[in-house]
Amino acid sequence: MGIFEAILLSVITASTPLVIAACGELIAERSGVLNLGVEGMMVMGAVIAFMATTATGSPYIGVLAGIAGGAVFSLLFGFLTLTLVANQVATGLALTILGIGVSGMLGEAYVGQPGIKLQPIDIPLLADIPVIGPLLFKQDLIFYLSVVLVVGINWFLFRSRAGLKLRAVGDSHSSAHALGVSVIRTRYLAVMFGGACAGLAGAQLSLVYTPQWVENMTAGRGWIALALVVFASWRPWRVVAGGYLFGAVSISQLHAQAFGIGIPSQFLSALPYAATIIVLVLISRNRRTTLINTPASLGKSFVPDR
Repeated sequence: MGIFEAILLSVITASTPLVIAACGELIAERSGVLNLGVEGMMVMGAVIAFMATTATGSPYIGVLAGIAGGAVFSLLFGFLTLTLVANQVATGLALTILGIGVSGMLGEAYVGQPGIKLQPIDIPLLADIPVIGPLLFKQDLIFYLSVVLVVGINWFLFRSRAGLKLRAVGDSHSSAHALGVSVIRTRYLAVMFGGACAGLAGAQLSLVYTPQWVENMTAGRGWIALALVVFASWRPWRVVAGGYLFGAVSISQLHAQAFGIGIPSQFLSALPYAATIIVLVLISRNRRTTLINTPASLGKSFVPDR
């Protein structure tokens, strides 16, 4: 039971940043913006969170700094694609490369320094429940924020007027503009929210998952988060299922190596990314399923009438 519980705890910790980053990208894509810079925003959030925590001694300030860092970095993407109408795909790729480079430069002095871990919050009585207690009621703040995010985003998209406007902008920005909705403003806010979530996911990596700074420590998780949005058909609850599925695959390869299973370590390390490709191929085979919830204006630039 102890080993089983430890594996489940590892899966939760590995899945949380994927769920958070995918939730932020889901909002951005629902508004019609395809931001491929999630990886860059995540790694910037990770280094800024670690730097702020080291400077202040408070991981909570580090979490806030990571969120702010991701949101501010996303404004660069928003300015280029929404104001200057640059190509979203090319800009997102450039943003990822820029984020990896800048984070490496900022974090060079912090490599090898011990970090301050964000400690779990022990909820009285509930945390003492066998198995379930440690899994659900003795977790860190970022895990609970991920739960609030999923519930809040689901309510926002399908129960609020602002969510209806956001989906209208993503489905037909011209029609939304004709009805008086500010398309550019809506997309800016969605991009900033996505950046803030990516920054929070990055903070989780450097403050919870591995409380230290390592260059390029996101290791492709931003790309998995992008794939998760498609896997979930732009539905928040499916993001959770997909996030924990990919998290379980990531952790399984680590435990397989620890148990000495006779499979090449290189194959096990590539397993999460191979699983991502396989899932995307399977989804793309059914075009009708893919198009059910895909925002019609996704990736399309909008220039308001002069």
